[in-house]
Formats: sequence, C-alpha cells, structure tokens
Amino acid sequence: MFDFSGKRWWYLGISALFVTAAIVLLAIPPSLRAGIEFTSGSTFTLEFTERPVSASELRQALAELGHPEARVQGAGENTYIVRTKPLAGAPALTDEPGPVPPGEIDEIQSALEARFGDVQRRDFATVTGTVSAEIGRYSAIAVAVAAIAILVYISTAFRKVRRPWRYGTAAVIALVHDALIVLGLFSLLGKVRGTEVDTSFIVGLLTVIGFSVHDTIVVFDRVREKLEHDPYLPFEEAVNASLTETLGRSLTTSLTVIFTIVAMLLIGGETIRNFLLVLLVGIVAGTYSSIGVASQLLVAWENRDLVRFWRKLRRLTEEEGQPAAEVA
Repeated sequence: MFDFSGKRWWYLGISALFVTAAIVLLAIPPSLRAGIEFTSGSTFTLEFTERPVSASELRQALAELGHPEARVQGAGENTYIVRTKPLAGAPALTDEPGPVPPGEIDEIQSALEARFGDVQRRDFATVTGTVSAEIGRYSAIAVAVAAIAILVYISTAFRKVRRPWRYGTAAVIALVHDALIVLGLFSLLGKVRGTEVDTSFIVGLLTVIGFSVHDTIVVFDRVREKLEHDPYLPFEEAVNASLTETLGRSLTTSLTVIFTIVAMLLIGGETIRNFLLVLLVGIVAGTYSSIGVASQLLVAWENRDLVRFWRKLRRLTEEEGQPAAEVA
C-alpha cells in the first residue's frame, strides 16, 4: 500500500503553485476574453465557395469596411465565425411600396462577395448589453448553486461519519481548485491567442465540476466504508487504503475520457474546440485533485496539521520579535 498521505504536503504544494499561477493570470487584465454571449455585439458565419480565403484576408477586408474590431475564428474549410460590434439586420417588412433597403449585415456581405466571390451567410445574431449581462449573471449563479448543492449533498450523504461537513468542504475546495486551473489556462490563452470564453465554456466548466466531485465521492465513500468497518483504524491508513483501491478505477475512467477528447480535438471542428479543451484540462485536474487535494485535506484536517503549523509560525514570530524588544 502506497503512503499517499505521507506525501500530502508535496501534493498540496504542487496544487498551490498551479492555483497561485492561475490567480496571478486572472489578476492581469483582461482576466478572460469574453465571447459574444457576454458582450454586446453581432456574430455570423461566412462560407466562401468560389475560392480559398484566409482569416487574415477576411480580417483585413472587414477592417476596410469599417470593422477593425472584428474577430475571425475558423469553423471549417473556408468557413469563419465573425464577431463584430452590433450590426443592423434587414429592416422589418412594411406596407410601403418599393424595395426593402439592405441592412448593415447585407452591405458587408455584398462587399465581401464583390471581393471574394460567392459568400454564404448563416447564423446571424445580435446580443445586446442587457442580454449579455443576464447571461453572465446566470452563469455565475449556476456555478455557485452547483457548489452549494454539492456541499449540502455530500455533508448529508456522509452524515454517519464523524464531522461529515469536512467531506463536503474538502470536495468543494477540490472543485474550486479544478475550476481555477481551467480559468487560469483560458486567461493565458486569451492573452496569448485571443481565445474567448462563451456559453460552451460555462457548460464545460459545470461538466468538469461534476466529474471532479464524482471522482472525489468514490474515494470518500471507500474511506467511509473502512471507518464504519473498523472505527479504530487510523485515518491516514483508511485514506491510503482507499486511494490504493480506487486509483486503478479512477485512472482508467479518466484516460478513457481523455483519449476520446483528444481524438475529437484532432478531428473535430473549431466550434467545439474550447469546450473540449475545458473538459481535457478539467478532467486531468479533477483526477489529480481527488487524489492529491480532497483526500489530503481530510488527512491534514484530521491531524490538525494547519493548527500546528499556525502555532509554530506564531511561536517563531514571537521569538524573532523578542530580541528587538529587549534592545529597546
């Protein structure tokens, strides 16, 4: 049986380094590059059917048409998703005679057709500032509600063990750890590559939270079984035995999902790439946190490690300040 708990400060130290790096990245503006769902603007898809058009060519053409802010993202062969400031679509039909004047989006399409040949446009949508603010607020509420529900559920499910709320708290800390690592990575990608976060990012983040908690509960449930079977079993031994017994299952499950995600990243379209990247990073972090964060926090809590560390730190501080007081 491997002594996982004996190495807990190494595991927690590695996690602290990654979490600190993520927080630093998020503190540097812009923390995350918001997609069209979280900022007011228009989005539409363009497909060029007559000749190949690169993203840089399309970006330059849009800038010449008065939209230097346009963001262009590949979505397949000669197909791009374009995000701009709010554009006007075609006016609503009226009873007035005569042709219907074109909207701003129609003028852009006509100009691009004159330059690149036939252009197929689809999925045009405009999001106002009010709608984007509501989406952002509801996304934050969804994540918060999920965390609270997980805390309550685990505390209730483990109510027969001593101090069940510790299990729920450790699980929530682990999922916050996983979420921060994902957020930190996308903060870095946003600064380096202009990667945006959208609603699919939120869906991926909630999926990661669920996966992380699922993996953690498997370990916690095994710890509970061992403590119920032998109440006098040392807590560290119960955790080490539980991790040893569940390690193979956790790694097999995670690797199966990871292989599938990697395959989809290699052959899938651009539109789901960010969602898949969230899942990939989150599942790796979640597998690690169930072993090296949640379980080790339980052991540290049970052994009162943090209390001893705080007392030692306070004693050292008092000893350093004592000579200075004597000199004065």
